[in-house]
Amino acid sequence: MTSTQQLSRSLSLPAVVMNGMAFMALTTVFSTYGIAAEISNGMVAGAYLVALVVMMFTAHSYGQMARAFPMSGSAYTYAQHAINPFVGFLVGWAILMDYLFIPMVNFLLFGIFFSAAIPQIPEFVWILALIVIVTYVNAKGVKFSSRINMIIISLSALFLLLFGVLAIRSILSGTGTGMLVNLDPIFDPSKSPTYLIAGAALLCFSFLGFDAVTTFSEEVKDPKKNVPRAIFLVTIIGGLIFTSAAYFAHNVWPDFTTFKDPDAAANEIFLLIGGSAMQAAFLTITALVVFGSASASQASAARVLYAMGRDGQLPQKFFGTLNEKTKVPVNNIVLIGVISLSALFVSLSFIATFINFGALLSFTVVNLSVIIYYYVKQKRRSPFDTVKFLIIPAMGALMTLALLVNLDMYSKVVGSIWFLLGVIYLGWMTKGFRQPPPTLHTDPDSGVVEETVVTNPSTTP
Repeated sequence: MTSTQQLSRSLSLPAVVMNGMAFMALTTVFSTYGIAAEISNGMVAGAYLVALVVMMFTAHSYGQMARAFPMSGSAYTYAQHAINPFVGFLVGWAILMDYLFIPMVNFLLFGIFFSAAIPQIPEFVWILALIVIVTYVNAKGVKFSSRINMIIISLSALFLLLFGVLAIRSILSGTGTGMLVNLDPIFDPSKSPTYLIAGAALLCFSFLGFDAVTTFSEEVKDPKKNVPRAIFLVTIIGGLIFTSAAYFAHNVWPDFTTFKDPDAAANEIFLLIGGSAMQAAFLTITALVVFGSASASQASAARVLYAMGRDGQLPQKFFGTLNEKTKVPVNNIVLIGVISLSALFVSLSFIATFINFGALLSFTVVNLSVIIYYYVKQKRRSPFDTVKFLIIPAMGALMTLALLVNLDMYSKVVGSIWFLLGVIYLGWMTKGFRQPPPTLHTDPDSGVVEETVVTNPSTTP
């Protein structure tokens, strides 16, 4: 079967960076601060730095694979081409845990925040409203949603700047530590380094967004250059913002054990440095950021489903088609909106358990994909290439694997069950693993789809 459908290359470098930053949700540092402070024993800024280092190694690997395969699908596509289609499918299945459930997290947070602020309107009304709006925006096309994300990120940056100014003013007036230079939030020698690792394992969730950039590869202008650049920019900018905000938050309120409610620790900090007006500003910006993250994560999930459907690994007629006018996978966007309705009756903690497992597993495999594709298959083994294609990705794989092992047991159990379901489906699709999964013939230099090879017609009705 020959495929003539192509996503529209309409995104510039700034636009795709904004999509990644919107997915990342820059003010998430405040939403998770109290819990992160407990887990890291107060060293939140240090935990963010550890997570940033780990993510930079992995971002390097994503950049290398994006240059080789400038196609939608992200980790799924890279593992499929670098290792084999079986591993590719399982990685795609694993990463769907993130991309399908992150929108739900945002919808739930939106409902929780606004039902608390305006209790006259039930939580389910807020959730339903946001699902409908986000689904509509993404169905309109990628350029439309990118413009909205640019506005949201700009307003988020203004809020973060305001927080920094108010925090510095409060610290200089004697609030908290009264010190602008203080290493305790980064590393306290009196505490075990294991707290930093545990904190980093939690906070890697905050960096999800740099990898989502790769799902737009077929919609980015000059993807071989712009996608790796966007990955680097999203990771480093996000990491530095998270670390800086956590650093100032600690110095404003150094004793995390005195928070009345760790889940709402940021509200207590905002009240201290800026009063009720700062709290109101945070509520407003949270609404915008949650909208942006929900929109970007839904769009990314739709493109992973599209890549798997286009390959025939999911029913092709539904998942592997684009809207003729907008050139976006509208079927997938609507489906994710429908799935997100489960946010009406599941808890935030339950959904959160799915996310980090899939992300860290896919990060590990992408690091390994660089080694296999460049170092093993292409034999790129000069001293410089050995560092670039063996040592750096190997370190990235080891670090992401260490964070995966350090996840809480519940996350690992739930994630393993999801992964096992993927193995069962793969076994059915490949007739007991006797046939290779369906794949695409592609031009590695452009990522253009040339032909679909279907090995199991039952998956492509």
